[in-house]
Amino acid sequence: MPYVMVQIPNTPAPTKSPVPRPVPTSADVARLAGVSRATVSYVLNNTSAVRISEPTRRRVHEAAKELGYVPHAAARTLRAGHSRMVLMPALPVPAGPLYSQFVHDFQGALSRLDYTVVQYGASGLPADDAARAWAELRPVAVVMPGPGLGPAGVAVLKRSGARAVVTLGSERVEGAHALLLDQIGVGRSAAGHLYERGRRRIGVVVPEERGMEMFAAPRLGGSREAVHGTDATVTELPLAYTEEAAAALAARWRGLGLDAVFAYNDEYAMLLMRALQDEGLRVPEDVAVIGADDLMLGRLLRPRLSTVRIALPSGRDLAELVDRTVRNPVATPEVHELFGATVVNRDST
Repeated sequence: MPYVMVQIPNTPAPTKSPVPRPVPTSADVARLAGVSRATVSYVLNNTSAVRISEPTRRRVHEAAKELGYVPHAAARTLRAGHSRMVLMPALPVPAGPLYSQFVHDFQGALSRLDYTVVQYGASGLPADDAARAWAELRPVAVVMPGPGLGPAGVAVLKRSGARAVVTLGSERVEGAHALLLDQIGVGRSAAGHLYERGRRRIGVVVPEERGMEMFAAPRLGGSREAVHGTDATVTELPLAYTEEAAAALAARWRGLGLDAVFAYNDEYAMLLMRALQDEGLRVPEDVAVIGADDLMLGRLLRPRLSTVRIALPSGRDLAELVDRTVRNPVATPEVHELFGATVVNRDST
């Protein structure tokens, strides 16, 4: 009977999955650094009431880094009675370069004050209803850009432990600190500039994108205010932010009989100006164009884009307002009116 040689593969024995390392605790940090747990807490929580030598602080930080120890936010909140989280609801519309830079500066300034900024995505709920969802996170402060939050929402946030509620909008809200941004003034400045340049049939772009009306409506209203009682007219121009929509508007421009346009902001102005030029219209000879925000790209266009420069609050000033209010939550709400709409006249008007 023939024999067949069969080679049996040398299969290694299954290895056990590695045992997960235990989560490091403050006691582990204390042992490695050779200090007490209380000292670890004082150092990592930046407690100013207790003096800790710099070498000890350095030892604690090095031990925490080596172990991968991160303080427990919830435990810290229970001890302090509040968190170090500043919640900033996201705008319901795409943020432009000007606003993005402001948020970046604000986050950096708060980080230097030992706060953490959390941007909360839009949930589709009105701000007063969304305030309950924000309150679940127990932020120490809420900075609300744009309208929507009312006194009821402010009260919900404060009952949940928020020490500071700050709104950035055109109107103040009872119980909240307010930074008033004059969107009406932006429209008034733009249309007033066009009128002074001799333009009498002014179009005003109103973006069709959902949510933009909270900025576009007051800018349109301000434009109408600027020419009220004069021989000039203002025509509302709905426009989506697409090349196709801009080309379609430019194609019927001559029939509209307009000699100027406030294009809502620099991005819409650049979009529309290119479409008008493609249609054979000269800027500014046939159509004067002005935007808003004073973006760098507007200065690189030919002709260079006239604009309304808007002075947003500095990130550092807003961070200091938040910190000041967290330290003294019973202080009377502050109201700061920001008068920052300044026309920058360039070649397009």
